[in-house]
Amino acid sequence: MDVELRHLRAFTSVARHRSFSRAAEELLITQPALSRTIAQLEGNLNVRLLDRSSRHVELTDTGAEFLAQAERVLATLDQALAVVSHRVTLRLGFSWLLPDPWAQQTVSRFEEKTGASVTLTRTDDPLHALRQRTIDIALVRGDIDAPRGARTVRLYDEPRIAVCSEHCDLTRLGHLDWTDVQYWPLVVNTVSGTTGPWSWPEGRRPAQIIETANYDEWLETVAANRGIGIVPEVAQRRTQHPAVRFIPLTGAPPSPVSLVHFPDAQRTLIRRFLEAAVQAGSQE
Repeated sequence: MDVELRHLRAFTSVARHRSFSRAAEELLITQPALSRTIAQLEGNLNVRLLDRSSRHVELTDTGAEFLAQAERVLATLDQALAVVSHRVTLRLGFSWLLPDPWAQQTVSRFEEKTGASVTLTRTDDPLHALRQRTIDIALVRGDIDAPRGARTVRLYDEPRIAVCSEHCDLTRLGHLDWTDVQYWPLVVNTVSGTTGPWSWPEGRRPAQIIETANYDEWLETVAANRGIGIVPEVAQRRTQHPAVRFIPLTGAPPSPVSLVHFPDAQRTLIRRFLEAAVQAGSQE
C-alpha cells in the first residue's frame, strides 16, 4: 500500500478538528489539496475512513481504529526525530527589527515543539541571502518580488508612521497625511525599505528622493534632517535615537509582513516554523 506520512498527517488533522477547512489551515495547504490527499489515502487502503456531510465530518468505525494506529506511528516518528532535533538549526534571515512580539512567540513556540533551534541572521538583503541558500527563511516587509520558485506566506500588516529630524518643520505639524508626503524630501532604503517612490502612483510621488542602502544609513540620514522617512510603527518602539521624532501618519496603506522560503529546503522543519509563525501572526 502506497501510504505516505503526508497522508497520515492529513488524516489525523482532519480527524482531530472534525473539519477539512480547519485542518487545511493547520497544515498550510488548500482545502482541495487536503481533500485529494484524504481521497488518495482511502483509495490506497480501499476503505472509507471519514463520513462527510455539508455540516460535519465524522470518523467511520474503521477510521477510528486507523486513527489510533496512525497517531501511534506519528508519535513514534516524533520521538525518533526528537533524538536528533536538538542538533538541527533553522536559519531565519531579516534586514532590520524583527516584529515583536511575533518573533519571540514564534521562535519560542517552534523551539519548544520541535527541539530544534533558530539562528537569527541579520542581512541587508534577506531575499538575496535566500537565493544564495545562506538562510532557510526570509522575513520581509512590504510588497516584494520573491525569487522564482519560492513560496510566500503573508503573516499580517503593520501600520506605518512618519519619522523626521528633531529640527524638521514636520514636528510642529503634529501629523502627516499620506497624500502630503509628496511635498517632503523622502529618505528611502533602496535595499530593504518598505516605502519608496514606488508606493505612490505617477504624479503623486515625492519630488526629491534621498537614497540609502541599509537601515542604519537611512536612520542617520533622517536624523541629519536630509528628509523624512516612512517606516512600520515597530520602529517607534524599538529605535532609540535622540535626534529623530516619530509623527502619526494618516491615510497610509499598511505594510505587509511575509515569510519567503523555497519548498525544497528542510520541508518538515519549515512547515513546523510556518505553523508557529501563522499562529503568532494571527494574534497581531
